[in-house]
Amino acid sequence: MARGRGNFNSNGKQKDEGEKVKISKESLKQALVLFTYLKPYRTKFILSMVFIALSAFTTSLFPFFLGKMIDAASPGGSAGMMGGAPSMIEGLGLKEVKWTLNFTLILIFVQLSFQTIFSFMRVYLLTEVGEKSLADMRKDVYSKLLSMPMSYFTEKRVGELSNRISSDLSQIQDAISFTLAEFLRGIFTLVIGLGFIFWISTKLALVMLAVVPVIAVLAVVFGMRIRKMARKAQDQLAESGTIVQETFQGISIVKAFTSEVYEISRYVKSVYAVVDTAIANARYRGAFISFMIFSVFGAIAFVMWYGANMIQTGELTMGSLTMFVIFSMFVGGTFAGFADMFSQLQKTLGATQSVREILRTEGEPVELTPIAIESQYVLKGNVTFKQVAFSYPSRNDVSVLKDITLTANNGEQIALVGPSGAGKSTIAGLLLKFYEPTSGSIWFDDKNSTTFPLTQLRKQMAFVPQDVILFGGTISENIAYGKLGATAEEIADAARKANAHDFISKFPEGYETIVGERGIKLSGGQRQRIAIARAILKDPAILILDEATSSLDSESEQLVQEALDNLMKNRTSFVIAHRLSTIRNAHKIVVIDKGTVAEQGSHEQLMANNGLYRKLNDMQFEFGSVVK
Repeated sequence: MARGRGNFNSNGKQKDEGEKVKISKESLKQALVLFTYLKPYRTKFILSMVFIALSAFTTSLFPFFLGKMIDAASPGGSAGMMGGAPSMIEGLGLKEVKWTLNFTLILIFVQLSFQTIFSFMRVYLLTEVGEKSLADMRKDVYSKLLSMPMSYFTEKRVGELSNRISSDLSQIQDAISFTLAEFLRGIFTLVIGLGFIFWISTKLALVMLAVVPVIAVLAVVFGMRIRKMARKAQDQLAESGTIVQETFQGISIVKAFTSEVYEISRYVKSVYAVVDTAIANARYRGAFISFMIFSVFGAIAFVMWYGANMIQTGELTMGSLTMFVIFSMFVGGTFAGFADMFSQLQKTLGATQSVREILRTEGEPVELTPIAIESQYVLKGNVTFKQVAFSYPSRNDVSVLKDITLTANNGEQIALVGPSGAGKSTIAGLLLKFYEPTSGSIWFDDKNSTTFPLTQLRKQMAFVPQDVILFGGTISENIAYGKLGATAEEIADAARKANAHDFISKFPEGYETIVGERGIKLSGGQRQRIAIARAILKDPAILILDEATSSLDSESEQLVQEALDNLMKNRTSFVIAHRLSTIRNAHKIVVIDKGTVAEQGSHEQLMANNGLYRKLNDMQFEFGSVVK
């Protein structure tokens, strides 16, 4: 059974989180290159940084005002009874200031109003910058992927490529819109918070700093272990999901082989592995939560105890101790948050590495903007293969084609036949310049194919494959893919020539019928005729048909063959044929065997030669007689 698709890393392990990479000078350099996408929006980006700083500062004023409020409510409390080293803030006289309860409340609401505005602006501006820069990045990555050669797509999973565009770029967007903002805000909060706690009391600050880092380090260690166990559980859960997916995809095989018991046992084993991991993780999380409750509240109690002693000795006020505790919580929370930000940074660097790898890869020289066919590149339809040899890039040691020489004149129908694996489809790929010959050359109208711009050449060719790919839109949109912007009349005319108009008209929605994913709502013959209509609308100089009728029933084959005959009129056609009965009227039949041209000629000539073609023809005829 085919395994379900998913996102996998290089080791074949399913990716539920972004790949992490070590933070190094090179990885940071790669990440900074992608930040060039912020350049068009740099003014708003800089403004957002300013608002981040202002937001952090106004947030830090809240504990200060709260402490002043408590001092104002304390009988006999004096704001000048705080110990600590002199500082610039102290020089402003803030330590000696004592406000009334009402005035302090007004200051708090003024501070909250400004904080609200600053927070809104930082979120809004960073989100706008992040979304717009990400859209530019998505466009460039998608455009680059579309320009990649066919060899690239044979080596990459579809799930992996879609993952690059979705999750990797979203990870980068999160870094711009959220992680970067939180990191800078954390830095500002940390600096301001430390400044305030040392301003309030140097002695108490040193006591607090002796406790908080120990708790923070232990929290990071626990957190790493918990995240590791959580990732393991996610991987196991994904594996159980894969079992469900592939079982239902191959449900007919499961039932035919009475493998229900086996599949249930396989699924149960996978599910209980998740249970075991989740329970083990729960033990770590329980221990972590218990430790944090004990440590955090214990640290607060210790600091409060020490501060209460300082209040008794007159070194500190109640309001000052309240300020100190809240600022300490700010500092401790920021320390704990940095661990998660560090993890996010590692994942972002992994994502930027993957995206940069795509953007730096050399693609095909295809045009990514609409172009018209230039007069000097207009094809008449003459094609010549001169001693062409080819090996796939991934299998250089295996020669697929060896010394292929053949000629097709304008308007001729050239049939390519031979055993499976002989190299017929490879010739079609070379015609479309999906690949370049290892040696030899291909000529169009007495011009080497290398002198043609790639897009100019492909715009004058049409390809109808055996396994037709339709897109998930309407029938009209799928036919119009051959000529973007075609009128309804042109689309209907192409459908008539392809023997498709009648069945399309019977649908309630007609040409606006949704075909479903990959054309699943249509039969094989209907999909083929829509593909032929698409090719007719393109009106190519050169047509390539890859076993277009091999998987159809007799009735559908007849309708499709009539449509193909209409399509091949007055244009050079290369027909890869499995059923030899469909190409007997071809101008030239080229027999490919083991990567070479074994023989070529008309049907009558090849039958008289008593060679491979006659042998293949007789085998099909005998098989057809037996079936009848």
